[in-house]
Amino acid sequence: MRSMALKVRRRGKKAGRKALAFTSRSSAPTPHLGLVRAPRTHTNPGPMGRRIAVATYNVHRWTGLNGRSRPDPSRAGVVISELRADVIALQEVLRPFTGEDPLEAIADALGMHVAFASTRLHRRGELGNAILSRWPMAGVSVVDLSFSRMERRLAMAAQFQFEGGVVDVVATHLALGDRTRHRQVRSLLDHAHFQDGPTLLLGDMNAWRQCKATRALEDEMHHNLAWPPSFPSTRPVLALDRIYSRGVEVLEIGSHKSAAARTASDHLPVVATIELPKEWPVDGRR
Repeated sequence: MRSMALKVRRRGKKAGRKALAFTSRSSAPTPHLGLVRAPRTHTNPGPMGRRIAVATYNVHRWTGLNGRSRPDPSRAGVVISELRADVIALQEVLRPFTGEDPLEAIADALGMHVAFASTRLHRRGELGNAILSRWPMAGVSVVDLSFSRMERRLAMAAQFQFEGGVVDVVATHLALGDRTRHRQVRSLLDHAHFQDGPTLLLGDMNAWRQCKATRALEDEMHHNLAWPPSFPSTRPVLALDRIYSRGVEVLEIGSHKSAAARTASDHLPVVATIELPKEWPVDGRR
């Protein structure tokens, strides 16, 4: 601690604050749940109905198309507001060590509840997945999917009460490698969140081609509509970002192709209109 204190004094107050912030956050295990809170301004959207809009969006660390620009969360914030979705899964969310948290600022501006799970430490802050919602989350948990030493990955599951029961919304960002991605998918499909009731799986699946992971998802979860291409955002040809369901009907799905979305990230958001079941039996069978 003494040597660290000397380094902090030499760097100056501003640099010292950054160093101490990095040290305190780096002591936390990753992946881990880092944030769950309500919007600062009270909102009353009423109970969750059976028909809602959900979305998934990889915000690329707020750095725009090439990933090398200085982070500018306002660009992605505009796109998120355009979606008008009720529940939104975000990937590659960067929460800086110092200064205002852009994720919380976006959630407050939209009057949405927010949860964040940290996947790993980035040189500018914590990097992970988030869920934004118009309704409070009845519960939030994290599933560690770090099956490769090269890539830390997770899934975050949030439970929401609706008039027919409880729906699980699972947000994730899967690995690039085929073998690891298949292990992650198998782990998710065998998890309790996918066994007990209606479930939505949203995220960047890195499904750039048919593989064991995508076949398993398509065999065991619902996908009645063609996947819209979402990557790269300037001229999308790959359907990396997907919304799967179990016990939930997907009525409509498409990529959001606004001018802002084409420059705010290298991914386009994908938005779906879904219909939840009237009721879900206690034993999980329909």
